[in-house]
Amino acid sequence: MTLEISLEDDRWNAVAFEALAERSISTALDHFGLDPEECEISLLACDDARIADLNAEFRDKPTPTNVLSWPADDLAAEEPGGTPLPPEADFTGEISLGDVAIAYETCAREADEAGKPLADHLSHLLVHGVLHLLGYDHIRDPDATVMEALEVEILGKLGIDDPYTESGSL
Repeated sequence: MTLEISLEDDRWNAVAFEALAERSISTALDHFGLDPEECEISLLACDDARIADLNAEFRDKPTPTNVLSWPADDLAAEEPGGTPLPPEADFTGEISLGDVAIAYETCAREADEAGKPLADHLSHLLVHGVLHLLGYDHIRDPDATVMEALEVEILGKLGIDDPYTESGSL
């Protein structure tokens, strides 16, 4: 897998960010039958200030958020709850999926509030970001149901409890 990581906030090192990102993203890609070795993702591990700037620039929301994604291609299903189009390789055989950014303070605060390990919450948000790159979304209710079910399945493969149950709620 070509995983280009820009680590802008050293606090991510406390959770072994690179290894955790590789494991979480590879598991998500494997779930869809995609060979991680053929996929390319850029990942920015930043702080709240940086993600607030990105959120303002790209979504007109000048506040921090936990994760942002920029898919390389629009793969979204037209029908609510439908399956997105599969990503396609370029002429080199590589599948460019897009970019993901994740903010330390927001992620750490959410994990603390939910009483869960930061590494587990980070894995959840990375899987969430990859699903966005693959065309999944949660704006429409049927799409949210599909996306949450996929997150639960993939996180289960990582040994992480369902984040949407009362004991694992966000």
